[in-house]
Amino acid sequence: MQHIKIPFKDTKIFSPFFLDYIHQKDSLKKFYNRFPSITEFKAQIQDKQKSFSDQSRNVLHTCLKEQYKDLEVSALVETNINAVKETNTFTITTGHQLNIFTGPLYFIYKIVSVINACKELKKTYPSFHFIPVYWMASEDHDFEEISYFKLYGKKYTWETDQKGGVGRFDPKGLKNIIADLPGDISVFENAYLKHNNLSDAVRYYVNELFGNEGLVVIDADDRTLKSQLTEIIEDDLFSHTAKAKVEATNTALNAEGYSTQVHARDINFFYLTDGLRSRLEKTTDGFSVVDTDIQFTDNQIRDMIKNEPEKFSPNVILRPLYQEVILPNLAYFGGPAEVIYWLQLKGVFDYFKVPFPILMPRNFALVLDGPTARKFEKTGLGVEELFHEKNFLFNDWVSKNTHHNLTLTQELNNVNTMLNEVKARAIKIDPTLGPLVEAEAKRTARSFERIEQKLLKAEKRNHSDKLRQMEDVKDYLFPHGSLQERSDNFLNFYQEDPKFIQKVLAAFDPFDFQFNLLMYPYSK
Repeated sequence: MQHIKIPFKDTKIFSPFFLDYIHQKDSLKKFYNRFPSITEFKAQIQDKQKSFSDQSRNVLHTCLKEQYKDLEVSALVETNINAVKETNTFTITTGHQLNIFTGPLYFIYKIVSVINACKELKKTYPSFHFIPVYWMASEDHDFEEISYFKLYGKKYTWETDQKGGVGRFDPKGLKNIIADLPGDISVFENAYLKHNNLSDAVRYYVNELFGNEGLVVIDADDRTLKSQLTEIIEDDLFSHTAKAKVEATNTALNAEGYSTQVHARDINFFYLTDGLRSRLEKTTDGFSVVDTDIQFTDNQIRDMIKNEPEKFSPNVILRPLYQEVILPNLAYFGGPAEVIYWLQLKGVFDYFKVPFPILMPRNFALVLDGPTARKFEKTGLGVEELFHEKNFLFNDWVSKNTHHNLTLTQELNNVNTMLNEVKARAIKIDPTLGPLVEAEAKRTARSFERIEQKLLKAEKRNHSDKLRQMEDVKDYLFPHGSLQERSDNFLNFYQEDPKFIQKVLAAFDPFDFQFNLLMYPYSK
């Protein structure tokens, strides 16, 4: 597999905010703790080692053993789960929604990123143990976002009336999609049809795909884990500290010229039970659950925090803090939007005295199968040109490769010179004739522009075969204008190449912040 790297800035797809972070712009440094360089992990290890207690390690170990009790696991997963009790063990984490059939390709890329980061950290810090972790967003209730995936250009959608945290959904309704899918999908058939909830199903197939790499999956929808969050829940419901800290950070970011993505509420917890995840709001008499008739007095809420913490589900503002409270975590891998919104949260971490993790951008990639890689070579395009908008790409290529002059700039300049002379002569006769000549000049310019467009269109027809090859490559890598990794499913490659994940593992460098282009070999 050929591997080409492209600097992020050359792709033109990343926001200035994200690029400023990658390039370590001075004005952003106060919004994070340490930059994602491997040398920075030494101090990060020391901070986390001081703050993460033996009791928290034991709680985490007990919960993981319980969550994995019905799974056959690799020796490395077993070792990693047991190792969380040791003070020299740390996690590297990524999180993602429970998309059906893994969802878009970048789900795979996220997990590969954390696995490879742990390998690199072990080389640099051999006396420590590093565990790759996938945090399941099992409490998320936005079912629409996870309800579909695309395989070989076809969209498959899960229809269900279930509500609440998606991790609690019964996945057996996916059997109709399973029956309709091509190729070997036995791992998903076993996942969805032999488990009673989506969390267990996802843990199963992620373990099947990545268990040999030692990946540990955690479901934070857990009473014991949330019992460690009670002080933060109470603070948020009664003191609203998180909102104040995020608003202060947002103001500071805005002052630096950055737009912020997330905004804190007074209360940043949902009420969570089977079939329901809805926001909590403060009322004059206590608290209410939005869009329901459920209400609590202050005392009832305090009792619930103490005795039923599992009924409180953090939103986007406090989920990251929850993660860092219950894991001996050093770094979080996310996409550009995730990295940016985490920068809004450092004040919250500082207030609760929880070490702010190193924010790692996940790996990004485009993958070309053999036939498409062959077409790409025939186009003669540079890799950076693949990211250009299609119409611009076609026009630019034709303009550079035509044997004809497709512009009428000189001719229009000559006409404008003559019209200026006419205008000067006309004004001498009657000043009111000046606007008439100007209007004719504008009409002439538009006519010349239309002629140029027709010349370009005609020349495009002369190069239709080459442009068709370019379009095939563009549509393959950017289906419907979206990045391949955000649209296509990994089965597009995995069914043809069962070693696809291993090849991606071999290609990605989690500390090299560039875009990856991976091309399968082809016959010339």
